Amino acid sequence: QKFIHLLIAPRPPGPFKVSSGSGSRNSRRDFTLSSWENYYDDCRDLKIDDDIFRVYLSGSSGPVCFFLHGGGFSALSWAVLSVNLLESVTCRCVAMDFRGHGDTHTSNEADLSADVMANDVGRVVYALYGEDIPPIVLIGHSMGGAIAVHVAYKQTVSYLVGLIVIDVVEGTAMEALSGMQTFLRNRPSTFDSIESAVEYCCKTGQIRNIESAKVSVIGQLKSSEVIIHKSDVIAEEEEEDEDVMSRRPQKHRHHLDDDAKYCWRIDLTTTEPYWKGGWFEGLSTMFLACKPPKMLLLAGVDRLDKDLTIGQMQGCKFQLELLPQCGHAVHEDCPDKVAERLSSFLIRYKLAQPTSTNHSKIR
Repeated sequence: QKFIHLLIAPRPPGPFKVSSGSGSRNSRRDFTLSSWENYYDDCRDLKIDDDIFRVYLSGSSGPVCFFLHGGGFSALSWAVLSVNLLESVTCRCVAMDFRGHGDTHTSNEADLSADVMANDVGRVVYALYGEDIPPIVLIGHSMGGAIAVHVAYKQTVSYLVGLIVIDVVEGTAMEALSGMQTFLRNRPSTFDSIESAVEYCCKTGQIRNIESAKVSVIGQLKSSEVIIHKSDVIAEEEEEDEDVMSRRPQKHRHHLDDDAKYCWRIDLTTTEPYWKGGWFEGLSTMFLACKPPKMLLLAGVDRLDKDLTIGQMQGCKFQLELLPQCGHAVHEDCPDKVAERLSSFLIRYKLAQPTSTNHSKIR
């Protein structure tokens, strides 16, 4: 039962308690949306063959921290963390929406196999950098962590210098799957407004940091009445410039009709065929076999399975970090603490330099 929410939510929360910068927690305005522009420098839609991948970017130098979100989430779940990380070390942050998620639109939204999504990561990296690929540190959460391991194990991306997996372990993931369908069916299927969805995610503990929820929950939703299809986006792009690979997208999903009903962007119940044999089976063995320096960041030691426990006891196979005060969305719940762990990892392996303002804080 305690692992039921492994893919998309934390363990059952206690009373409603979320992090908030200021103002009354009972005020409806607390759930007003925040724009991605407050957190990222740029937002692009990359046209790759018949697909369009949404990516968010920040930073101008240093290694690329390439973020992969969990099932049902979107690239916006990394927004607050990216700001914290850039304050600590000199790097670039890139977050993509997987196929079937967020504002990515592909010719086959239903194929979420590990091989296909790992290949998508390689395609996006190549579309961004071509042959001149900078040092890449893959950072994945939950499902995205599993895909990050597949990418690293199969060497889908060249110049991979680091691998960081957040709160996904093969053993506990497999345990969680038996109750996943029940949990998903018990969620509300629609919301009257995006703000009500933000409030739901906070009150149920899916996201315990209200600042992050206000920017990221929009990426989990689509309008059930106003849907922008892939063909419409492609037509707009071709009309603007047929030779342009990417462009700054219109904010079509951030300014939808407030009277429209909203539903989940992806029906996670349909992804069950990929849970066992696709994303998680064999994950621990692959993770231990990956060559780049690697870190496993968990919300609790109870998530560590037998293979990883043995690997940890043998020493130096991977760095283990625990943040037990967080829910499953570790990077959203405690973006400052996760940024500290990531920056320390990057500096320890000489992958990035601390910023001048934060040099004294990094060991």
